[in-house]
Amino acid sequence: MATTFLSAEWRKLIFANYAIDRRVLEPLLPYGTELDTFNDVCYGSLVGFYFQRVKMFGVVSVPFHTEFEEFNLRFYVRRKTTEGWKRGVVFVKEIVPKFAITLVANTLYGEPYATHSMRHRFGQEAQTQQIRYEWKVGSDWNHIGVTADQNGHTLVPDSEEAFITEHYWGYTRRGSGRTSEYEVVHSSWLIYPVHTHDVRCSITELYGAAFAPFFEHPPTSVFLAEGSAVTIKSGATIR
Repeated sequence: MATTFLSAEWRKLIFANYAIDRRVLEPLLPYGTELDTFNDVCYGSLVGFYFQRVKMFGVVSVPFHTEFEEFNLRFYVRRKTTEGWKRGVVFVKEIVPKFAITLVANTLYGEPYATHSMRHRFGQEAQTQQIRYEWKVGSDWNHIGVTADQNGHTLVPDSEEAFITEHYWGYTRRGSGRTSEYEVVHSSWLIYPVHTHDVRCSITELYGAAFAPFFEHPPTSVFLAEGSAVTIKSGATIR
């Protein structure tokens, strides 16, 4: 039976989405998964968001580790099971400002976390909200930010936003023939239309030169999701 190993709230998620050649992503596929596409396009998403009310095993709050930023690059996969397709995400790298989070994620779960200085800014005006996340790479500050509507809308079925946000499994490569699977449980998210966006990310330094050409142009889409309470549950080991 699946057990809860983390509960939290994910809030104000910025998604900047880019088309990426499958030949760059295929070497990163965990065993037992294949690339998932939307309209025959393989997407990678730069995602910034805010962790709140973090509890280990759903009950234990760790002092000074209950609220923090995260920034990641992820792509989308699926796995065929006897019950049908499971749609999930694979993280190329996840950045947080807390070394203890990185240590636990890397050591116990094999997740590709890294520790960087981070900060965020939330603002509001009459009709818009301004959300911005920053992380330090070397001596430079990278950022992802949007100006978005104050009023959101529910997800439109079969839309790009639904494809990006409704992958409810995570897959982590643990070697050439082993994959860790976990379930991410959350409600459907409210989506805020974005008026302006600004992305500056040291792609080569963080993810390697093979990714750089796909981020030289503006993203194909950007949106802001409100987020919700999230529960991460243990899954299977795929061999």
